[in-house]
Amino acid sequence: MSTIPDDLSYTKEHEWVAGLEDGRTVTVGITAYAAEQLGDVVYVEVHSEVGATVAAGDAVGEVESTKSVSDIFAPVGGEVVEINTAVVDNPSLVNSDPYGEGWLFRVRVEEEPDDLLSAAEYTALTSGES
Repeated sequence: MSTIPDDLSYTKEHEWVAGLEDGRTVTVGITAYAAEQLGDVVYVEVHSEVGATVAAGDAVGEVESTKSVSDIFAPVGGEVVEINTAVVDNPSLVNSDPYGEGWLFRVRVEEEPDDLLSAAEYTALTSGES
């Protein structure tokens, strides 16, 4: 199992959120754990467009692998301000660099999330201890 970065927040649906402490715009991706479970990612689509408003929990896209298709959920509510076209063009970035170049989209936060997990809580979730 890969290392879970301490400086990110996580969801039970296996998305990560970066930058919440630093400002109003956050970066969202799927965790290395999710990428490992999916296998080789062959397709990424973010359904929301730049400028669209999403609510926390909304399905905003999908990730397809050689094994399955999984929804991507918005972990925070707000306005989509950027979509990572590099990961759409090269979906394997989700597997090779999920916490870096494999990010999916950015949201300007309008509502503070109250159900994000710490790295320790996410580690417990993914190791079956929750």
